[in-house]
Amino acid sequence: MTSSAGIPGRQPEAAGGSPESPRRRRRRLLRWIGLGLALLVLLGAGTGWWVYRKLDANITADTSAAAELERYERERPAPGTSGSRNILLIGSDSRAGSGNASYGRDKGTQRSDTVILLHLPADRRSATAVSIPRDLMVDIPSCLGPGGSRSAEQFAQFNWAFQRGGAACTIRTAEKLTGIRIDHHMVVDFDGFKRMVDAIGGVEVCLKQPVNDPGAHLRLPAGRQVLRGEKALGFVRARYSLGDGSDTERMERQQHFLASMVDKVQSNGVLLNPRRLYPLLDAATSSVTTDPGLASLRGLYELARALRSVPTDQVNFLTVPRRPYAANANRDELVQPDAARLFQRLRTDQPLAVAPSTGSHERGTGSTTRPPTGTPSTAPHTTPTPGTDTSATPVPTFTGTTAGMTDCR
Repeated sequence: MTSSAGIPGRQPEAAGGSPESPRRRRRRLLRWIGLGLALLVLLGAGTGWWVYRKLDANITADTSAAAELERYERERPAPGTSGSRNILLIGSDSRAGSGNASYGRDKGTQRSDTVILLHLPADRRSATAVSIPRDLMVDIPSCLGPGGSRSAEQFAQFNWAFQRGGAACTIRTAEKLTGIRIDHHMVVDFDGFKRMVDAIGGVEVCLKQPVNDPGAHLRLPAGRQVLRGEKALGFVRARYSLGDGSDTERMERQQHFLASMVDKVQSNGVLLNPRRLYPLLDAATSSVTTDPGLASLRGLYELARALRSVPTDQVNFLTVPRRPYAANANRDELVQPDAARLFQRLRTDQPLAVAPSTGSHERGTGSTTRPPTGTPSTAPHTTPTPGTDTSATPVPTFTGTTAGMTDCR
């Protein structure tokens, strides 16, 4: 054997002049491997931190709404059952902002196109999303407007509250209507909705008849299909070209769309797959305005984690019980005591069930097995919220759907 110096029998010498043993070479190799792994870990951690900071910085906190709600803290309902959460989801029809100008001229005003009260019980074994009709006649309190002036109290349709005073006014109106404390809120506009649908690869729907609605930018064939972007938005917003043209039918279509969306997110493992989760988080965080309590990646992650564990057949969608308003058939009013009963069960974190509509959809009634929309039955339900003893009191059933139901809309 010849050394590097050409002297037979000599082993290679280390930097200090002495031969390097195999053990020392292994140690040096292990040190280099360890250094490489450490660099990879640091690179991964740095990338993860960058992703976290980017997503976290996307979220817009609605501090003005928080300040306004603090001002009226004394008149707000008491917090609900410990551990339960009530989130108000507001879809804004504002034409301002990126991607929204194509839906009409921005007049500097906006109304809530869709409002959904999402209730998460303390045990997180179910979730209930209640649509509040935009044409429902309600008492709107005095609210702080965009220009700094305060509006007068008014009896008007629900979606005027968002125009009068943004999210804070909508929350106070919803709390006055339901007696339920709103813990968090989220506002999303047209473009944000499209981005979130696209992030999960679209949502499947099934149409019994073809649709052609230029006003909603919507032209669809009959049958089962996956909607993305503009078509998805047009589908949930269209009113006069789908069904009977009532807001009842539109809200039910929105509920079915959201149910299908929840089912896809859960069945495709989006929440457990980083490659699929990142586009959804990026779209969601850059498209929503939330209260400061949710305005962080951690806050939104906790919300997503709570929904992840809920079985799809326990994710309920329904509309508050209501009927045509006596003074104006184009507006709605609550059906009592049914609406109060619904609100009471949500307020006290008690279970409820939903059953699909079985009848035609007349304007304002959404008639199913009962004349007024959403009126509950008191028959015991065969699949109550898990972990709840309902032997003494039957679980009321409201007209609606779940994320586990599929039918052709």
